[in-house]
This record gives sequence, structure tokens and C-alpha cells, in this order.
Amino acid sequence: MTSRGERLAGAILLVLVVGLVLHNTAMAQLWEVGVRGGALDAVAAWKETLLLVALVAALVGARGLPGITVVDLLAGAYAVIVVVYALVPQGALDGEATARGELLALRHHLLPVGGYALGRLVSALRYERLRLASVIVLAAAVVAVVGLLDLAFISLQAWRDSGVPGWYREQLGLDYEGLSGLPENWVYNTGDEENPIRRLVSTLLSPLASAYVLVVALLYVLSRPLRPWWGVLALALYAGLLYTHTRAALGALAFGLLVLALLQRRLAPVLLAALSIAGGAAFLAAYPTLGPSTSYTEEELEFLRQNAEEEPGSSTDPFSPAESSTASHLRNLRDGLRAVREHPQGYGLGNAGVVAKRTGVEIRAGESTFVELGVDTGLAGLSAFVLWSLALLVALVRREAWLGAAFASVLLLGLQTDVIGVHWLAVSVWAAAGYAISPRAEPPPAETPPPEEEPSNDESPPAEHEPDGEDAEVASERP
Repeated sequence: MTSRGERLAGAILLVLVVGLVLHNTAMAQLWEVGVRGGALDAVAAWKETLLLVALVAALVGARGLPGITVVDLLAGAYAVIVVVYALVPQGALDGEATARGELLALRHHLLPVGGYALGRLVSALRYERLRLASVIVLAAAVVAVVGLLDLAFISLQAWRDSGVPGWYREQLGLDYEGLSGLPENWVYNTGDEENPIRRLVSTLLSPLASAYVLVVALLYVLSRPLRPWWGVLALALYAGLLYTHTRAALGALAFGLLVLALLQRRLAPVLLAALSIAGGAAFLAAYPTLGPSTSYTEEELEFLRQNAEEEPGSSTDPFSPAESSTASHLRNLRDGLRAVREHPQGYGLGNAGVVAKRTGVEIRAGESTFVELGVDTGLAGLSAFVLWSLALLVALVRREAWLGAAFASVLLLGLQTDVIGVHWLAVSVWAAAGYAISPRAEPPPAETPPPEEEPSNDESPPAEHEPDGEDAEVASERP
């Protein structure tokens, strides 16, 4: 029997899974209609507020806390290290982060811990596992369908004229120059100034975040027994993934399918991985022809030409190591690892990634989840996160094959991308993981009705009956 608090926490988790795929678009729309500054920051905190409410409700309503596991202890150790680094003065670590940057980084680093804790606390809800997986797929379907419709019917100029550039620039402090205030990765630069190709960004306003959501959902759908409607859904999700033009996500999907094949001992995921690699490679090669073409403004072309002069030798071949995006990811990973090696104690929270960019301080490392943690929390925080992640992965592969495959794929993506900075991943995937490793709640035993007394006759009155040991055991036995 679950309490009202636990049911409330479970409902809030489902709201977060859906709400977080809509968050960015909603905030940009609010900025456009005039809700800005501190007021919009307060509205944007709905997700942290709901997560906190859910955690409190689950704690208050819990009839008993889950048993503490090694994974829990590692999560706690990681969280403690993050909090300690938040309290250490920046000057003691040679950091430059502002107070706002420290708060943003604290939220960033602890969000997966909050998601994981919520998953553990709602594990008493017997049917939450199916609901959570279903809502994850629903959220991904929204991302795919809305993103494809956007590419088909909404022009890039409409996005330039929307509140999105202002929201990025003035609200978040992210000043993008190459695409009139929109993130440059919204288009694929083919090298032809007359033929830039759009990428699917959907409600998340990001091709990368959209791709990662779709990878997680695809691994769940492809882990199910084959049914016609599952096939249609998988094709829709995969189409959305292709139009994000995100090579790392396609690679992560293939990797996840191989992990799934190993865990489920099935050949089908191996075949699907091979088909995905072949289909993805063919689509990427043909994308300059198949993709939705758009155009640059004169100001954008001037910026791109200047940028090309500063970075000569870049390739537009999606399979070349010299391709600009691939080269940038490798360079950032290499520089980040060097920063961690040269400064193993870390610089303190707020000195890495998007947080440092938003607050105007030197970016000590960027993109990779692991190097950003190493820069902010040193080898101590990085090691704690890696150990927690590996322990959680081991626990998942023993209990939930699809989620083990999805979590392995997310960790692989974390080498290149700040995956915990994608709030949907930090909450949804880590909450699902916390729920999955918890023992399944058993239904309460049904009461066995007492045995009916045999009718008596007048000549032989019934003697009083005391149940013997066998009768007592049967009476208390579960049906």
C-alpha cells in the first residue's frame, strides 16, 4: 500500500519527464511576450521546485526508506564532494566563478543526484516502471513529430524573428553570432554558402538534446517484442534522430543496441545496430541533398567567412576527422583532460562549460561531462561521479536491460557532451535508473477466509477445534 505522498511524487516525476522536453520553447515564448529577467528566472525554476516537492513528499509519505546500497553511498559521496567544493572560496582554488555561476554549477552537478534519489524513493509504486517508460517514449515522440513538422512548415527566418535569439542572448547570456542569435549548430554547414541545411531542434531548441532523448526512447522501443505499432513508432523516432544530423547519437544508438543484444541474449539488436549504422551513414552522406535547405543572411555569411579564415583546413565531410565539429570536440576533450591533469584539485564550481560562458569567466574546459566535473570538482569529484556511474550501470544491467543499454549510451555520449546539462537526461534517465535498481514492491498477502465448519448432528456434538501447526501455516500462506 503506497501513501499519498509517494503517489504525488510519482505523478510529479511523470510531469517532469514531459515538461522538460517543452521547457526551452516555453521559456523562449515567455521571453518574447515580455516575461524577462528575474521573473523569468523564477518561472524557469519550476523544474527544481517540483523536484524538491517530489522528494519531500516521497520522504514524508514513505512507510520505510529503501535499504542503503553501495550505489546510494557513492551517490552521496559525489553529492558531498560537490557541496564541499561549493563552499570552498574560489581564490583558494585559483577559480574565477561568480556567486551566480557557483549556484548554477551546483544545480547542474546535483540534478542527476536529485533525479536518482526521486527514482529510489518512488520505487514502492508497483506500476511506476511501466508508466515511466511509456511517458519517456511519449516525450520522445513529441520531440520527433514536432521537430519534423517544424522542418516541413516553419522557416529558419521565423525562428530568427522569434524570441529564441533574445532568450539565449539576454536571459541566458549565450551570445551566438553565426546565425543571427540562434545557435550555430541549428544548421549543417555543407561548405556551400547557397545551401546550408537545417537540423531538427524541436521543442528542446537543440539538435543534440533532441537526438539524445530519441536515443533513449529508441532503446526502450527496440527492446520490446516486435509489434506493428512498435515498428511504426520506432521508424518515427529514428526519422527524427536522422534529421538531427548528430553522428555521436547515431553511434551511441548502435552501441546501446549492442549492449542490449548482450544483456537480452538476442540477435535482433545486433542486426538493428548494423542497419542503423548503414542507414545513418547513407543518410548523412546524402543530407546535403535530402535535408531541408535554408539560406544565410549577409551578416551571417560575413561571420562565417571570417571564421573560415581563422580555421583553415576544416572539412565539411561528415566522415572526416578534420570535419570542423569533430575536430572541435576532440580538441575540447584534449584541452579539458590537460586542464584536469595540470590542476587536479579543480578550480571550484562554475569554471567550466556553459555555466562559465553564461557568467563571463574563463572557460577552463567545455562540452565533456567528465572534464567539466574534473575542472569544477577536481579528481575527487570526477572519480566519485565515475565510480557512482559505473556502480549504477552494473546494477542496471542486472535488472533492466533496456535501461542498462540506455545508461551506457548516455555515459558514452558524456565523453563528448555535457549530458547532465541536458536536464531531461539528468532527471528522466537517472530517476528511471534509481527506480529500476530498487527491489520490486510485493503486493500485500490476501487474507485466507477461515474454513467453514462442518454441519453437526444432535447425536454427536462438535468438539472445539484448535488449528494445528499445518492449519496455521496454510491460513497465513499467500495465495
